[in-house]
Amino acid sequence: MQAPHEQPTAAPDGGTAAVAERRSARAQLLGLAVFLGASALVAWLGAFATLNNVDGWYATADKAPWSPPNWLFGPVWTLLYTAMAVAAWLVWRRRAQRTGPALAAYGVQLGLNLSWTPVFFSLYPVMGTAALWLGLVIIIALVIAVTVTVLYFGPISRTAGLLLLPYISWLVFATSLNWWAALHN
Repeated sequence: MQAPHEQPTAAPDGGTAAVAERRSARAQLLGLAVFLGASALVAWLGAFATLNNVDGWYATADKAPWSPPNWLFGPVWTLLYTAMAVAAWLVWRRRAQRTGPALAAYGVQLGLNLSWTPVFFSLYPVMGTAALWLGLVIIIALVIAVTVTVLYFGPISRTAGLLLLPYISWLVFATSLNWWAALHN
């Protein structure tokens, strides 16, 4: 038996509020799953491009003295991709007036994120240093796109905007690594 405050109330459509809440909860979970899935797909495609080359040309490349060990990148990116997906979901579920442009900015940065890894890792054996400079252009555009995304997300969901700040920090750090690689390889 439900407590009086848990009793379903009539919804305007003649159903119950509990049924509407369950549908809403399902839609919210599905939305979260879609954003997590999109991030996982980008991560997987990036890992695919990286794995073929991290033990190849990159193993002997001249890396910045402040480069972290290779094993650190996977866990960091996993956390960042998860935070990105949750941030986008928080904005999506608000359905605010500026949600459309905010999610478009998110899509642009996700596309730039997807393009950087194969350019940096996979094109180097084909193009040489030019691929690293092209990667630098892409990652700088990515930093700008994520900054724009934060500016869109913040007014809709402060938490969503804050969730992207570690991502920007990591991208700035990664930009310094890319810059060093372009200068020294």
